[in-house]
Amino acid sequence: MIVAVGSWQGSGVVSGGFAGLGAGSVVARPGLVGRLGGPARVTVVSAPPGSGKTVLLRSWIGEPTLAGRVACVAVGRDERDPQRFWLSVLGALRRTDAGSALVRPLTAAPDLDGWVIAERLMKDLAPLAERIWLVIDDVHELGSGEALRQLELLIMRGPPELAFVLATRHDVRLGLHRLRLEGELTELRAAELRFSADEARELLRGAGVELAEPALALLCERTEGWAAGLRLAALSLAGHPDPGRFAAEFSGSERTVAEYLVAEVLERQSETVRRLLLRTSVLERVNGELADLLTGDSGGERVLQDLEEANAFVVALDAARSWFRYHHLFADLLQRELRRTAPGEVTALHRAAAGWFAGHGFPVEAVRHSQAAQDWGLAARLLADHWPGLHLDGQAATVHALLARFRAEASATDAELAVLVAADELARGSLEAAERYLRLAERRSASVLAGRRGQFEVLLGVSRLLHARQRGNLPKVAEEAHRLQALAEAPEAEPGLGEELRALTLINLGSTEVWTARFEEAERHLDQGIALARRIGRPFLEFTGLAYEAVVEIYRSAGRAAERSAQAIELARRHGWTDEPAAGIAYLTFGAVQVGQGRPEDGEAWVQRAERIVTAEAEPAARLAVHYIRGRLELGRGRDADALAAFRAAEWLAGRLDAPNLLLARARAMQVYILVRLGDTERAEQMLAGLGDQDRERGEIRVAAAALRLAQEDPHGATAALAPVVDGSASALPWGWLPHAFLLEAIARDALGETAAAGRALERALDLAEPDGALFLFVMDPAPGLLERHARPGTAHAALIAEILSLLAGQTPGSPPGGPQSPLEPLSDSEIRVLRYLPTNLSMPEIANELYVSHNTVRTHMRHLYAKLGTHRRADTVARARALGLLAPSPLKGRAKLH
Repeated sequence: MIVAVGSWQGSGVVSGGFAGLGAGSVVARPGLVGRLGGPARVTVVSAPPGSGKTVLLRSWIGEPTLAGRVACVAVGRDERDPQRFWLSVLGALRRTDAGSALVRPLTAAPDLDGWVIAERLMKDLAPLAERIWLVIDDVHELGSGEALRQLELLIMRGPPELAFVLATRHDVRLGLHRLRLEGELTELRAAELRFSADEARELLRGAGVELAEPALALLCERTEGWAAGLRLAALSLAGHPDPGRFAAEFSGSERTVAEYLVAEVLERQSETVRRLLLRTSVLERVNGELADLLTGDSGGERVLQDLEEANAFVVALDAARSWFRYHHLFADLLQRELRRTAPGEVTALHRAAAGWFAGHGFPVEAVRHSQAAQDWGLAARLLADHWPGLHLDGQAATVHALLARFRAEASATDAELAVLVAADELARGSLEAAERYLRLAERRSASVLAGRRGQFEVLLGVSRLLHARQRGNLPKVAEEAHRLQALAEAPEAEPGLGEELRALTLINLGSTEVWTARFEEAERHLDQGIALARRIGRPFLEFTGLAYEAVVEIYRSAGRAAERSAQAIELARRHGWTDEPAAGIAYLTFGAVQVGQGRPEDGEAWVQRAERIVTAEAEPAARLAVHYIRGRLELGRGRDADALAAFRAAEWLAGRLDAPNLLLARARAMQVYILVRLGDTERAEQMLAGLGDQDRERGEIRVAAAALRLAQEDPHGATAALAPVVDGSASALPWGWLPHAFLLEAIARDALGETAAAGRALERALDLAEPDGALFLFVMDPAPGLLERHARPGTAHAALIAEILSLLAGQTPGSPPGGPQSPLEPLSDSEIRVLRYLPTNLSMPEIANELYVSHNTVRTHMRHLYAKLGTHRRADTVARARALGLLAPSPLKGRAKLH
């Protein structure tokens, strides 16, 4: 039989709107108090024992405005006498101001019937003109079903001004669902009664205890805001020599907590229920089938559901109420009791749980229970079998935690475990340690059983692939990708493994190609990998691919780069991958777009996120990019020395990679450029001279050389340096660099007195900069006079020039109020195509003709754009998209005028 558990009467834990701290010391909880006296006719306070129900009621009743308007009844333990209960109710009502005049007295008699008393109360209180409340504490103790039915009668048919507040340890059968539908029922449950961190802090202070924030957070987590647990902790902490350590170690095994839970919860259950609770306490979560397995009984699901309904510190984890967990402190107590009463059963229970979880597709829990049973061989095999899936799901932190439980010497004798440790070291940035474990696994490969050799080769191949990618070794990545594909196509390979490995290798190939400037190959491999990842349901691979695709897109369009970054960030948020290196790359790309748009302060938060996540040890190529964007950001702020240090750090890190990185030449070019800004043209010249012939021909270096020549008052030299860039024969430049080249060309031509040529070059720079709002370059090389002469009324770029001049005057580039706090809902490809045409003078029918779609289709996409960007007009949409970096270049350059 299930026995409900309930209120902690007289404890002083919660005093009405207050949580008791000790003599006369309280924590205000006005929100709860306000709900007790709300407009609903019935308020139910249902929560486990120690949640503070009783004292909450006492505090509310004590409010001056309620004097003489509240009747209070506390139901005794296992009350089975309806007459005694109803006489208590009648007496309490007679003590109210209104009830003293309306409710007639009644004396106990052997034949007095509860139905008669309930009917009499309804009649006596019918003239009630002002609201009064009947408060009944511990309603769950009413052991008489007849008394409950009589109470339901009074609730449903009593006068409108008679309100009820019912405190209970679990829901009782009173037909209150009808009141819920009518909006006449207020419910306060355990979740509402939990203490917040601020309330817990005040409770502890009232007991003379000060805890540091980490210790307080841990104590709140352990107690789950349970009032009794916090109060007992406060009592124990008072005068403790090391409060922080005590809070960290506080558990359900602590004496006062254990005594309370045993008395109020465990001892009130039947032997069958206690056995289920103890034997399933080895589990972090339990369902009926598992409970039956560990107890050898049946009906476990019903027992768990009854316990959850009884607020017996059992929490349902799903809407279907099939999976449950125990309150942290209750679980601690149960585990202690199991070890005390049946220590010899613990290992067998863990082993049985491991088998069940392994057989039902829960590998992480299977490994944990194998380890708890000290069956290390089974744990290693299970982890090796399921590691590819865990890796593809982005569960590197989980794998690390599982590996940490093995003995240190285990990986030295188990080749499969050595491979997993190597992969874990890679994920944590220890490349040298990873290499040692890979060599160890290769040496021990002969010890792998024949039936597991194929699986071992897959593990080894994936680890080698990841190692090669982190080193930036593209030939090695391609080699391992080919080898893995051959393994996946072998007859003995696991079904479905081929597509998963292909998606993995495509994403790794593409991400390695990104940093080596093979953009066409990178885009092809990433597109294929993302599409395959979506088809086979591997969102972590899709997320990783999108993050790297954003890096590719920045060579074409800031809008597309920001869009891909936003998609990656959204997936990271949805799945809890916000601290993964790929998320750092997405943050960095989004920040880079904002820096390029002349908004370094907006980009700072995104770059900081990337700096926190992307480490040189785990992702050296990506960290190089972080240094590079940090340099551009500091340059935009005018902190040239800080920028120079960042670019030098990027160049140094490039030396740790196995292949030249695409950002190396750019970092060197930026160093030359900053030396020019600092007035150190001599060192800038020396740095240029120190580059190889091939490097000096790169577009980025030519742009920096042009800046140097202009500083040396050599405009002819500047135009000579820029000639291969402006005619398109130099190496491809990313977004922002090409318009910068044309701006320098315009400045040089203007210095030479070639006004028309300067105007054409400036027009080209503005053409390239406007679609994506690339304002950074105009700040780096300001030319206000040239811009002002070019800003004729009605010209295509009048608005852009005005914005640049404002920026040069010290104003922030235009953006929506408050700035974009985060990427918006991703736009569809069709919406992006329409967005690209909005800066033009084309009408919607003309845009429809260009896209070969109907006018109505364009109108639909426009409505979607307005909704997603929070705008109402076309011009506002262009401005909003430009501010967010979502506006891609127009495909109609040369055919349509830009605003």
